[in-house]
Amino acid sequence: MSRMAQVIVLARYEDEVMEPLTRPDEARSWHGCFAQIPWFVGGWHIEFERWDRRRGVLKDLESLPWNDPACVQVMLHDEDDDLFGLWMFRGGALVEVDIPGTQRVHIAAPPWDVDPGFLVRTGLGRGEDRNSPEHVQDPRSCW
Repeated sequence: MSRMAQVIVLARYEDEVMEPLTRPDEARSWHGCFAQIPWFVGGWHIEFERWDRRRGVLKDLESLPWNDPACVQVMLHDEDDDLFGLWMFRGGALVEVDIPGTQRVHIAAPPWDVDPGFLVRTGLGRGEDRNSPEHVQDPRSCW
């Protein structure tokens, strides 16, 4: 299944910390390498073409020895999202930060697939009413 997604990492002066993720590594669970954003101090990006090639990227970012984890911002955009979601460190883990005027909508996922839900702008009628009950939402991370 094709499922385009982009990840942007903003972390000023963390070039040495991010360097291992800018090189290919067959041992990683996800495929590809981050590329530095040339016009930005402390910015990297990667694009994934398939959902199964990105699982584990958040865990790898969490495990890096950040000099200042409080300043690390990870922005994730799945093809069904209206806008990028924001993840930041809280209690040693990267967690999604609520953005005013948005809602992550979860629908029941098939058992063979991991579904991140989709991030919508609220009040525009783009699906916020489609949220499934919490007991059928997928707790697994596709990231």
